[in-house]
Amino acid sequence: MKKESQKIAVLIPCYNESATIEKVVKDWKKALPKADIYVYDNNSSDGTDKIASKAGAIVRYEYKQGKGNVIRSMFREIDADCYIMVDGDDTYPVENGKEMCDLILEGKADMVIGDRLSSTYFTENKRPFHNFGNKIVRFLINKLFKNNVKDIMTGYRAFSYEFVKSFPVLSKGFEIETEMTIHAVDKNFKLVEIPVTYRDRPDGSESKLNTYSDGFKVLKTIATLFKEYKPSMFFSLISLILLIITLILGIPVFIDYFRTGLVLRFPTLIVSSIILVLSILLWIAGIILEVINKKHKQLYELYLNIIKVKEIH
Repeated sequence: MKKESQKIAVLIPCYNESATIEKVVKDWKKALPKADIYVYDNNSSDGTDKIASKAGAIVRYEYKQGKGNVIRSMFREIDADCYIMVDGDDTYPVENGKEMCDLILEGKADMVIGDRLSSTYFTENKRPFHNFGNKIVRFLINKLFKNNVKDIMTGYRAFSYEFVKSFPVLSKGFEIETEMTIHAVDKNFKLVEIPVTYRDRPDGSESKLNTYSDGFKVLKTIATLFKEYKPSMFFSLISLILLIITLILGIPVFIDYFRTGLVLRFPTLIVSSIILVLSILLWIAGIILEVINKKHKQLYELYLNIIKVKEIH
């Protein structure tokens, strides 16, 4: 249900976006005239901050390099009923902004995801490895976390106050979108996806995303969050792999023993025994960590109640 007075904040993290930031700011001021437009400059050297300020944005600065660091500062410093996060490269349409806001303000979603991949992304994006990477990340997260999010890494999202103030930002760079998605799925937030038209960067605007290094960071983030959010499954898989290795090494030793009455390969027996112990320890560790993780989720739910009370008052 909507409040009588609602504050909307449009959050634009920027690093050297002088070619597009003026248009982005003006488009959002026109689309959501009552919203506050925040541009967080992340050590730009091309005058992005001055152009944004002249266009009517509230300009702030984050001196730790990386999109994740920028988002951390935005979420900590800004209070609003609805937050829209969008890139400063003019690749996302403002026409979807009001619909995304309404879904948040009416309580129908805690996170609205601007889904590029169901629309024009694969035809507009001229970087084939980015397309391939998006497909891999989407497949891995949906399989590991048993969900069906269509666009994991989009930079076009809307958030509720509860999500923003309870989201622990750990990532420093472009892997932040992946972390947001996994957190929302794991903590049972209401997710809504809407298809949005994606257009490639205009001439003169260059992507800051490195296909290989940032892609590796995203995959590393997925593995880390899989371990932290689903420890029982993570450690059980490793335990199972070690158990299989134990059987491969140990079964021939036991076959020799039953055939001859002698242990002919003591080193192999010792190694397989050590691997078996590690397998059992990892399985037990996964069970213990799963119990701790469940307790953490219970405390997190209580924390959300505190945030809700604070928002109401």
